[in-house]
Amino acid sequence: MIDADYARAMARYNNWQNSGLYAAADGLSEAERQHDRGAFFGSIHKTLSHLLWGDRIWMSRFDGTPPPRSPDIPASVEESAEWADLKQERLQCDRLICDWAARLGPDDLAGDLTWFSGAAGREISKPLWLLVVHLFNHQTHHRGQVHAMLTAAGAKPGDTDLPFLPEDWPQKP
Repeated sequence: MIDADYARAMARYNNWQNSGLYAAADGLSEAERQHDRGAFFGSIHKTLSHLLWGDRIWMSRFDGTPPPRSPDIPASVEESAEWADLKQERLQCDRLICDWAARLGPDDLAGDLTWFSGAAGREISKPLWLLVVHLFNHQTHHRGQVHAMLTAAGAKPGDTDLPFLPEDWPQKP
């Protein structure tokens, strides 16, 4: 089982990684970000949109925040259609995840979470700690796809290794 410190560390890591990937993607044209590169969700933009969607759906279950706009996984690629909006919404979502993790107490990851899964078409119950691990694993999985697509497009994303997460991240303006 994980603890609140794990969630806080992974929330910081998620924020750090998103910052680097979005900075690298900013150096590409809109056409390059939208180009279908053969990944599961096609393009850099669509994969990042799906990732925002996934974070929103899990945070709505964990913390009662608003669910994503898109109704299901296939529509998740349209969660945020404009690049400027996607960047801003990503920043807001990362702050939300970090704030949620900061509030977690010693017993907040105990017990089960029950929800209706649109993907499975039924109600599911799983240990909450396992679902929190899934949130962060899902992020890492899709960021890896984005990293590969950025590299193929000629962008230079930064380090992804967890041990290199800066101690003072997130940096305050």
